[in-house]
Amino acid sequence: MVKFLDLFNVNERFRTDIDAAIKRVLDSGYYLLGNENKNFCEHFAKFCGVKHCIGVANGLDALTLIVKAFDFERGSEIIVPANTYIATILSISQNGHITVLVEPDINTYNIDINKIEQAITPKTKAIMVVHLYGQGVEIQPVLDLAKKYNLKVIEDCAQAHGATYIGKTERVGSLSDASAFSFYPGKNLGCLGDGGAVTTNDEELANRITALRNYGSHIKYHNIYQGVNSRLDELQAAVLDVKLPHLDADNARRLEIAKYYKENIKNDKISLPIIHSDSSHVFHVFAVRCKTRDDLQKYLADNDIQTLIHYPIPPHKQECYKEWNDRNYPITEEIHNTILSLPISPVMCDNEVEHVVEIINKY
Repeated sequence: MVKFLDLFNVNERFRTDIDAAIKRVLDSGYYLLGNENKNFCEHFAKFCGVKHCIGVANGLDALTLIVKAFDFERGSEIIVPANTYIATILSISQNGHITVLVEPDINTYNIDINKIEQAITPKTKAIMVVHLYGQGVEIQPVLDLAKKYNLKVIEDCAQAHGATYIGKTERVGSLSDASAFSFYPGKNLGCLGDGGAVTTNDEELANRITALRNYGSHIKYHNIYQGVNSRLDELQAAVLDVKLPHLDADNARRLEIAKYYKENIKNDKISLPIIHSDSSHVFHVFAVRCKTRDDLQKYLADNDIQTLIHYPIPPHKQECYKEWNDRNYPITEEIHNTILSLPISPVMCDNEVEHVVEIINKY
């Protein structure tokens, strides 16, 4: 069986160091907001190229806290890609704001830069870009629009740890006003449970989020904001700090597999992803499109190849957003109806990659 993602082997490579890190935390007797959190956040901020990193409980909280910290007037509009994962949108709804959906580029799956400006209204306060599947958004036009209309730019980096911006050398998470990361176990940089972080160069915003994630308090029992409980715990921070130095190498292996797929999958029924530059895509997901997607997925499963669908239902068709169900986003719907994610991870063997290609080419 070619697993979609073999998490055991992903982490087993670092077992000795992870065991030592966990023992260090247990021996310390300090489990929240301690040295492990401080060290990881310092290292991750340096990795991303920013001044501040604030550890939080998960990626959704990271996004939600960013929106909350900006303190937009209730009912403000925030632009997002229509084909994003639901968490991006939940972060807006949970703050009492209005989500404005913009169609993606069918080739990159990221927001269509050329369609953003027409979605801006006097109520628009921010553009939230999503580096979907691991490819960095073409950021400069977004920054230019934000400057023109006095908007904030927020990045959802949950799938793009270590990627660079298209047209830039800086990593995602470093050029916008604030960025959110998830460290869910299956991410390119994943912990052993839930975890997340906010990165920013804005000191005032960083201080606000640092308090908001801890009940709204910088000093114990002195609450200056109506905050939440959303803290990256010491165990997860320690594990992440073990794995962070290996992230670039892991991403390089993902790119190597992706290149092999792109060069060797020869099947007219399969649409392959577009890569703008090697460094701009870290292939959290290698997503192909096929008009007979469900049949292809069954065929691959019958040949012992696991796949996933990222994602089967677009946000505007979800039950929790019934008021959007009659909307029409044809590009988004085409993606969600045809997308299929092939196995890709830093622990895939060459013979597994070759097997995937061989079977797909016979479809």
